Amino acid sequence: MFDYETLKLVWWVLVGVLLIGFALTDGFDLGAAMLMPVVGRTDNERRVVINTIAPHWDGNQVWLITAGGALFAAWPLVYSAAFSGFYWALLLVLFALFVRPVGFDYRSKLENTRWRSTWDWALFAGAIVPSLVFGVAFGNLLQGVPFQFDDTLRASYQGNFWQLLNPFGLLAGVVSLSMLALHGGSWLMMRTEGAIGERARRATFWLALGFLVAFGTAGAWLALGSIQGLVITSTFDPAAALNPLAKTVEAGNPGWTANYRSYPITALAPLVGMLGGLLAFVAAGLGRSRVAFLGSSLAIAGVICTAGFALFPFVMPSSLDPASSLTVWDAVSSRTTLVIMTCAAAIFVPIILAYTSWCYMKMWGKVTTAHIDGNPHGLY
Repeated sequence: MFDYETLKLVWWVLVGVLLIGFALTDGFDLGAAMLMPVVGRTDNERRVVINTIAPHWDGNQVWLITAGGALFAAWPLVYSAAFSGFYWALLLVLFALFVRPVGFDYRSKLENTRWRSTWDWALFAGAIVPSLVFGVAFGNLLQGVPFQFDDTLRASYQGNFWQLLNPFGLLAGVVSLSMLALHGGSWLMMRTEGAIGERARRATFWLALGFLVAFGTAGAWLALGSIQGLVITSTFDPAAALNPLAKTVEAGNPGWTANYRSYPITALAPLVGMLGGLLAFVAAGLGRSRVAFLGSSLAIAGVICTAGFALFPFVMPSSLDPASSLTVWDAVSSRTTLVIMTCAAAIFVPIILAYTSWCYMKMWGKVTTAHIDGNPHGLY
């Protein structure tokens, strides 16, 4: 089995893979729900949108639950500090996500215009709030989170919810929002046709342009060095046990660009993000749905890897006490825990991927208004 240092790196990669998996799968159903008021003009058209995502949303949500569980098991200090510091933001996300299963199940139970319209807007809110908050959270990670540890490793947080809504945090939220809406639009291009498919194509076209502008602006903001990143200035043993205070950290990494200067290959991440958005933009203009979906998927992977490569080895930087910042090396569980988790992941992740792929293959195909008319009680 791997040594402790390698296991720490493995779980940094795996947590990143889980985040990308969540954004790729649950991202398109969040994006499709956001676009439902735009692409669905009639009740049946909105039901078409819902039925492209309703069979899959709960399985997609498992990626978020798995990522949270992995964070708890692999990086317990990050879990405790993040869930305490971002408490109100995460509670807002949680209540927004509560709306989705209820909306999917109860929206079409009554043939009442007001009832269905209310649930349509609830599903819209249940998609747009998490998409925005996730981006805002990443924006604040890049700026540093106002927490610190005392000498007994008790964390204290000195920020509040409204401080999260700063200009750069909101810009990161726009990046996330446009990215996931773009993914949802390209999904609807593949799964619908006619007027709905055409509206989804136009929405995807403009969302791709919006994503490119937002992502490019965020990158320029960081590149200008107005946000100071952190750098570890002391020597330490990456294979040592958990102790986040056993290091010295200083602000000396303008715009979190140090890793991109030291390891030029990491520049592939923002390049893939921009090229993915550009591919989706061009494909939407040409009406190539599968290519647009590939582009939005590459954009998601590129954006998440861009943030991860910029922060590495930091996982949760502190703006109050840089030495309290949590890194890949000092925020992890014991070697035994990581070994057990690695064995479990090696067994169950392939099974989950195989089952998920089978579900998508079995339920693949275009959803049309005629399909809805022919199955008035069998669909959502």
